[in-house]
Amino acid sequence: MRSCVSVQNSLVMYPILTFGSEEQKQKYLPKLAKGELLGCFGLTEPNHGSDPGGMETSFIERSDYYLLNGSKLWITNANIADIAIVWARNDHGKVRGLILERGMEGFTTAEIKNKWSLRASSTGELVFRDVQVPKGNILPDAYGLKSALKCLEQARYGICWGALGAAMECYEVARRYALERIQFNKPIASFQLVQKKLAEMLTDITQAQLLCWRLGTLKNEDRATVAQISLAKRNNVEIALRAAREARQILGAMGISGEYPIMRHLMNLESVSTYEGTHDIQLLILGAEITGIPAFK
Repeated sequence: MRSCVSVQNSLVMYPILTFGSEEQKQKYLPKLAKGELLGCFGLTEPNHGSDPGGMETSFIERSDYYLLNGSKLWITNANIADIAIVWARNDHGKVRGLILERGMEGFTTAEIKNKWSLRASSTGELVFRDVQVPKGNILPDAYGLKSALKCLEQARYGICWGALGAAMECYEVARRYALERIQFNKPIASFQLVQKKLAEMLTDITQAQLLCWRLGTLKNEDRATVAQISLAKRNNVEIALRAAREARQILGAMGISGEYPIMRHLMNLESVSTYEGTHDIQLLILGAEITGIPAFK
């Protein structure tokens, strides 16, 4: 659910609000805000995940429309979205953003099945075969890959909070279980190793909460940087994964049971660790900021 809402807000409404024409804003934003329309964001391709600069999806200009060809993969909401924000190269190789609507001839979606993570999320592929996109559907103020990446910044900020929520539930479930589970004639919460795990989980979560709060105040002042958002995304997902693994240890065999949410969070967080920029890519973004040398080019 968090992924679905994050895409709707950060990756669909945000680019229309930021880069769209007044006509596009009036046409799409009210219905998207009310949930009458659902959207998706097409950037990742089968051959280009961490390297969106290698984008192959492209369009050529015709008299009164653009002819779009290509595909996008691992797209949240793909199979249930009414519209898609699609990034593609024009005749000159420049990346632009286009708004596609379901039902356009040549625009199809395919569901990705057999997932072990984010299983409740509708994930799929967008396929474009000679799709005629009206010229009025191009985002007029979106120029270059930086426009698409600016959208990802918004989504990464949301992930900072979402991952933290998963960590908080894992902690609370583990704390309650430790107080109720009796071994050696006393609750396991009385043992030093269990208390150590809980204390470290709470410390990590508190640090992540402060990081989210500080990043939020910087965003309110329009001062949050790309590197700061990457730092927070990477840190909070990492502490959430650590919290889930520690909680699973505290619960023992019950940690893998569907009666508790631990394994669900753990499996979902494995996806969160790689989407909107992998764990390692966030490190490289930080490394480039620290040294001035981009290691991924």
